[in-house]
This record gives sequence, structure tokens and C-alpha cells, in this order.
Amino acid sequence: MISYAKTDVGVKRRVNQDTIFSSDERIGKLPNLYIVADGMGGELAGDYASAKCVEIIVDEIKNSTELETVRIFERAIKIANNKINTESKKDPTKAGMGTTLVLATVFDGHLYVANVGDSRLYVATSTKLKQITKDHSVVAELVRNGELDASDAMYDKRKNMITRAIGAEPTIVADYFDVAINGGEHILLCSDGLTNMVGEEEIFSVITSDNTIANRADRLVELANAHGGKDNVSVIIVE
Repeated sequence: MISYAKTDVGVKRRVNQDTIFSSDERIGKLPNLYIVADGMGGELAGDYASAKCVEIIVDEIKNSTELETVRIFERAIKIANNKINTESKKDPTKAGMGTTLVLATVFDGHLYVANVGDSRLYVATSTKLKQITKDHSVVAELVRNGELDASDAMYDKRKNMITRAIGAEPTIVADYFDVAINGGEHILLCSDGLTNMVGEEEIFSVITSDNTIANRADRLVELANAHGGKDNVSVIIVE
């Protein structure tokens, strides 16, 4: 596995509330690990929530005694949620903090993914780009229920309203995915600072181009900022 990760504050924000983690080397029982978290709850609280979440997740995975990948993910996410939720109640400056989360590992021909919130994971082949994760957001649920057309979702004023976040409630339900990998795919983890600014056709064109993996990740960030850069933007490309 090779990967390249980049996060950027964007054009409009003063603080980067995104936190990323990328390791092509073993973390605990997992042969590699990739994480994007996008914090919420005010500048300081959002920044803290995403960083703390990633720190706890990595530490728990490093020390996990679980044998199955999903169980490793489940326990780490549960502990991160409990700790962040508890701290948000004790510290008034962190009240209401939370963070999205998407994490992944690849081995034995499988891509294992977990997500909470609207940070996404895509898999691209030479012919198509497929979103693996499901957004936990008001707009995404309206689209899934047939109450909003998908073509209007990107411009809906409610698109930043998420329905699940790590730390927002005492308990959390994450979604888990197991995707068969044949070799040669491009895997993209990203925050909504990318997907709210750059369309999927353009994302597909960039990550399947002949440029180096670093140049492709840099280009995605550049495009998000060129299109307005209204939010922090984070990308991890894995191949």
C-alpha cells in the first residue's frame, strides 16, 4: 500500500478543524490505517474533538486484543465517543463538540471501512467512482427517502447539518463496509470541504490521472480552494 495525505485550512476558515492520520505500516493488528475526522462545535472545540478522536482511535487500535477488524473498529469508536461525550459535558468550553469520522484498512483483498457523519470514502476504478460510505446528514436522508433530488443536494442550505457525530450523544452507531479489492483501485478518504466544493466527475478525473499520488492529492485541495474553499479540506489517497 502507498498513500498520501493532506489537510488544508481552506480560504474562509481561520482554524483547521480537520485531523488526518495515514499509516502504510502496521498499527496493532491492522496492516495499515487511514483516518479523516472533521470537528464541530466552535473553533477550539471542533479542533480539539477531531484531534482527540483520532488520537483515541489510533491508541485503541494499537492496543486492541480483538481479532476481527470490525470488532477492532467498533470498540475504538465506542471508546472515542464515550470519552469525547463525557468531556464535552464536563468542560463548558467544549459543550456540544463532536466530529465526523471515516477510517479504513486494506488487506487480503478487502477494504474495511467505518464512518460516522458526512466525511466520505470513495473507490475509483479506471471507469467509475463509487461512494462507499453513506452520509449521516439531513440532506442525504432526504435524498435516500426520495424527498430531495440528488442533483439539488449539493446546493441545499441544510447540507452541513449532520445527524450523527462522534461525541455528540452518549452512544453512537457507525456504519461498516467490507469491499472486495481486486488491485489497481484508487481509494479516497475526504472531508466535506472537498465534496462540497468539487464535483464527483472532477474528483474522478484527478485521482485517476497519470500524476503522482502526491500531485493528485495536492490538486484536489487546490481545486477545493479555487472553487471557494469555504471549509477545511482533507484528502487521503490510498493505492
